[in-house]
Amino acid sequence: MTKSTNAAIYARISRDVTGEGLGVDRQLADCRKLAADRGWIVAEEYVDNDISAYKGKRRPSYERMLEDISAGQRDAVIVYNTDRLTRRPIELEEFVQICQSAGVEEFATVTADINLGNDDGMFMARILAAVAAKESGRKSERQKRKAREIAEAGKPNGGNLRPFGYERDQVTIVESEAVVLRVLAERYLAGESLMSLANWLQEEGVSSVAGMPWRTTTLRQTLTNPRIAGLRAHNGVVVAVAIWPAIITKATHEQLVAMFARKKVTGRRAPRRYLLSGLLRCGKCGNKLFSSSRKDTRRYVCMSGPDHRGCGRLTIVAAPVEEWLAEAVLMRLDSPAMADALVGRAIADERHAALAAELQSDQAQMKELAELWADKGISMAEWKAAREPIEARIFNLDRQIGQLTGTSTLAGIIGNGEAVRASWDSLNLSRQAAIIAAVLDYATITPKTSAGRVSVDPNRIIATWRL
Repeated sequence: MTKSTNAAIYARISRDVTGEGLGVDRQLADCRKLAADRGWIVAEEYVDNDISAYKGKRRPSYERMLEDISAGQRDAVIVYNTDRLTRRPIELEEFVQICQSAGVEEFATVTADINLGNDDGMFMARILAAVAAKESGRKSERQKRKAREIAEAGKPNGGNLRPFGYERDQVTIVESEAVVLRVLAERYLAGESLMSLANWLQEEGVSSVAGMPWRTTTLRQTLTNPRIAGLRAHNGVVVAVAIWPAIITKATHEQLVAMFARKKVTGRRAPRRYLLSGLLRCGKCGNKLFSSSRKDTRRYVCMSGPDHRGCGRLTIVAAPVEEWLAEAVLMRLDSPAMADALVGRAIADERHAALAAELQSDQAQMKELAELWADKGISMAEWKAAREPIEARIFNLDRQIGQLTGTSTLAGIIGNGEAVRASWDSLNLSRQAAIIAAVLDYATITPKTSAGRVSVDPNRIIATWRL
């Protein structure tokens, strides 16, 4: 009795644009017909849809087929064409080795027969794999060149998922989503955390274009995407002005990118339980006050020790000083000085790009200096001497940019102190801290003048205002 041949059919398509798998279905139909003509039994069909065989990505069904061949469960392999099996010569050699070890010599294609059991068949298979690899390389280069041309023309790059803020054509603005993006940009620039903004979106019932809740990573990518500023980027670099209208200004985009970069470098975190984190100074030694709790009382404390380097001799209860400074900020929002701050807003936006460029240059110089020291090109003493003026410039630039950001993001709040006061308790802590930090640079807390005082003594608080 003749032993039946248990064949494996393998089908693959590298890019399924429609998502319907029609290319794979056509391959399978032709392979089934070939198996019927040979009198082979189709033991299993292995399908990898929308996966390239040129870039070396994992192909789960292909790997499972190899395991079944190695286990002696398959006697033959059928594919539509050799380039469906692989486009990499090294992968072909691995496939042949597995087939030879398992005693599988029957390898059939719809377009041509190849016998892997003899030298001529192997020679032909290697030639076809090499040709397929070269064609894939050419195709990849053509696609890259075309993508670059499209980008430099300011056109969208296609894709099945539309960008948030735009219709499926990627050009027409969805105004309801555009409003959300502008609010997000304004509130982030005012100092609100991504987590707070993501929670706000969920509370408002605003979903991403995929219908999923917003995550901080998705929010960061959306807010820093040049597309929403009407700019076309390619491989992370802006190459043209886009053909679609902008949702935010270029200046706002630059401010967002700069703020994300600063937070990444400095590791700043948004305040959680303490409204004035990072905004209070010790009146004895000038060091920052740190949040600390003792039993049920929240406090701001000047901490000593090598990590904090304060005098350790000043403490103030958190709640009263938070209430006093919050009220002072709300009163200041309605002051003539704040109204005057808006007059220079346009000038501030123009200055922002120049300051951001200076900051980037100094940061690059600091990195170059560190690399010189690591390569032993300069001594520790030389490194320290060169580092100090650069650090001072970075500190000053960072503060100037922060002040410009605060000015440009308070446009909807300045002059509306009473309205903000009425809704103050309904704002989350991150939003409250953002408003305060946009107005207040820092406040110095002086030592107590008398013991046992429960309420805060206003004379102990010396505010230094940004605006």
